[in-house]
Amino acid sequence: MAINADKPTLWKADIAQSVDLFNRWFLKFAPKTFREQRLKTTEVVEETLQLTRDFSAISVEFLQAHPARLMTLRMATCPPLARDRLIGLADVRKSIVGALEKGTLPRDRGDGVLVRELNSILNIVKQMLDQDIFPWLEAGRRATKTERYQGGHDCRGPIVRRRSQRHRVLRTKASAVKCLKGLS
Repeated sequence: MAINADKPTLWKADIAQSVDLFNRWFLKFAPKTFREQRLKTTEVVEETLQLTRDFSAISVEFLQAHPARLMTLRMATCPPLARDRLIGLADVRKSIVGALEKGTLPRDRGDGVLVRELNSILNIVKQMLDQDIFPWLEAGRRATKTERYQGGHDCRGPIVRRRSQRHRVLRTKASAVKCLKGLS
């Protein structure tokens, strides 16, 4: 049975206490978590730009060798593509995108479906790459050092927010469990 489920008069105080606990946790841990994720993400975005020659050589082979980079590619589009939106636009199986983003390449059944789905994903990504952040793509040239730096930093924003949010949720759950154990 839930604590105070039968005492609605206590709910307001419980909610206020919960919000206060989260706010204290947020002020203590969120900035550090965000900075850590920003550093990691900057490295991933910069490396992805290098591996794809500034997004000019995004290929099935690249995605097969670096499946987890799909999230970086999704965030480099305009607008950044949610996982489910990409699945719908590319008309691919959810399990394919899920596996790629976990860093694993689904097994090829030998019927060519995997390569077709990877091509479909990449066609959508290439079509939607953000030309404002990556102006060299439309011009058909390599990025300058300054453009690469700026584009990489602009691209990392949505990724950092996602990773920071996911990390925050995990820490919040752990803190809540710890608090609840202290109540019993």
